[in-house]
Amino acid sequence: MPEAPDLEIIKDFLNQRLPGEAVAGARVLRPTVLRSLAGDLNDDIAGRCFIQIGRRGKFLLLELSEDRWLVINPMLTGALQYCQANLRILKKTCLVLDLPDGIQLRYLDDRQMGKVYYLSGEQLSQVPRLEEQGPDVLDAISFDEFQNRLKRFHGEIKGVLTRGAFVSGIGNAYSDEILFAAGLSPFRKSRSLSKPELQELYEQCPRVVTGAMEVLRTRMGDDIHIKIRDFLQVHNKGGQECPRCGGAISQLTANQRITSYCRKCQPGMLIKN
Repeated sequence: MPEAPDLEIIKDFLNQRLPGEAVAGARVLRPTVLRSLAGDLNDDIAGRCFIQIGRRGKFLLLELSEDRWLVINPMLTGALQYCQANLRILKKTCLVLDLPDGIQLRYLDDRQMGKVYYLSGEQLSQVPRLEEQGPDVLDAISFDEFQNRLKRFHGEIKGVLTRGAFVSGIGNAYSDEILFAAGLSPFRKSRSLSKPELQELYEQCPRVVTGAMEVLRTRMGDDIHIKIRDFLQVHNKGGQECPRCGGAISQLTANQRITSYCRKCQPGMLIKN
């Protein structure tokens, strides 16, 4: 799942290339990912120019001229590819936008779980979960607001972090990284955290994300469709050495989601329902 660090770098990449560029045409190869609320995509988008690209949590928002938007929720396996038109179209390609100078912007999604919405500005509120997100992980909210928002939620802290209603932009991978950096077990109940633990969590959320962005900015290049996660500390590194204590990293898989953590550096019991 692309998360705030990935999407922030992709947003910046596209903002350097797309504004002012007109869409020559569109091809929908896998209609299941498209939700067009503003008429037929192929007919309506041709000739419209990109204005700017934004991000809200784990959504990308591509603004086009004359009150049109492409809103992308990549979910688990969605990605954008910016490439030459003569590059082989991958089997997982769902949507192709033709741009000037032989460039294409493609939406890829192996499982077709993500969605691409084409709509007007007044229809943005119809995008599921877009307006329900909490403040972004990179927003400079105060510690008091952070604490007060967390009081509304129950359950394990990892689940609260990934839900998006508490703080948006954090998914499965970076929740593991943030909790490792904060020394908190992913299975701790959110309401059991002490004030010093909350303070550490508050500080590590933006710190881990901005640190990852620095790495991605140097390594992603033009291949914005390739997910880079090999530099992470614990996520998906079950059985490897913990970079902090040298012990083995533990890893569990439930509901197709991996949780990776160090039992020694992140003490806390796994509670089975």
